[in-house]
Amino acid sequence: MANHDAFDSGVLERLGLLRDKYAAMGQDLVSYLDGLLHADFPTYWDYVNLDTLLSLQHPVTPFPDEEIFITYHQITELYFKLSLHELRQIHEAVDMDASSMLTKVTRVNRYFENLVSSFDIMVDGLDRGQFLKFRMSLLPSSGFQSVQYRLVEIACTSMDRLVHQELRDNHAEHGLDDIEEMFDALYWRRGATELATGEPTLTLKQFEAKYRGKIVDFAENRFYTNLRKKWLGLPEDEQTDALKEALRNLDELVNVHWPLSHYRSAVRHLQSNPVDIAATGGTNWQQYLPPRFQSLIFFPELWTDQEKADWGKKWVLTHVTHHSSPTSKS
Repeated sequence: MANHDAFDSGVLERLGLLRDKYAAMGQDLVSYLDGLLHADFPTYWDYVNLDTLLSLQHPVTPFPDEEIFITYHQITELYFKLSLHELRQIHEAVDMDASSMLTKVTRVNRYFENLVSSFDIMVDGLDRGQFLKFRMSLLPSSGFQSVQYRLVEIACTSMDRLVHQELRDNHAEHGLDDIEEMFDALYWRRGATELATGEPTLTLKQFEAKYRGKIVDFAENRFYTNLRKKWLGLPEDEQTDALKEALRNLDELVNVHWPLSHYRSAVRHLQSNPVDIAATGGTNWQQYLPPRFQSLIFFPELWTDQEKADWGKKWVLTHVTHHSSPTSKS
């Protein structure tokens, strides 16, 4: 008669493997089995901390659409976190090959594609009247203060590409010891100025007080291992057309489509005649957001001189001024 209480060979094999695993660490398997016996079954809501996640939206006004505004910004930060997760693996890889790099870059592109395609939530999904009221309770905070976005930029390219375009040639041959000084020349610092006085906004002062050290340390840590350096370090035969196209897509997604999605939202909600409304942090969005003013390009070696001269132009024509056909490629 069969013994229904006997373990099959698969179970016994795994118990033996577990015993060896814990013995190698000087641990007793039985104690861990006792812990498993008394543990509750996992649930979806506990695993993703759902109750905590849904409790993180705290509007400061009674306007319903403020909750949309908060939730969407939290979603963007999670996508930035996913992007940094992929870029960190490129940074940490000792021997990064073209295939692995393509996989990681494609994932980052997918995250930013989702961000760009979802930004209609901010363009058309907010009541303009409510937004113009609740935004005044958010001063001086601003999406400009997203440190993760700054880290994505630094993880993607060398610091000379992130200083103001007038200074890039001066810093093209910069070294590790130049990073701290270059911080003051970063392109986005000029966007965080008071429209009336040209002085740094409180938004910028707050941001730098909290994150300057973190940004400089991150840039120094990525000096040799940012995506551009890793890409240029690949053997020529591994610099495949597929990888080049993925890097070009990343350049456009992060430096054209994403900022211009914000620009379209700003035009929708903040532009008025005859005076344009300042952004919540007092940033000069009219000069800061359009790519043609920043000409921010992570991988300049992948673009022609004409493409660089027309940086962002097609997107503006298609989505903002509507001077080109809806089928035009950005």
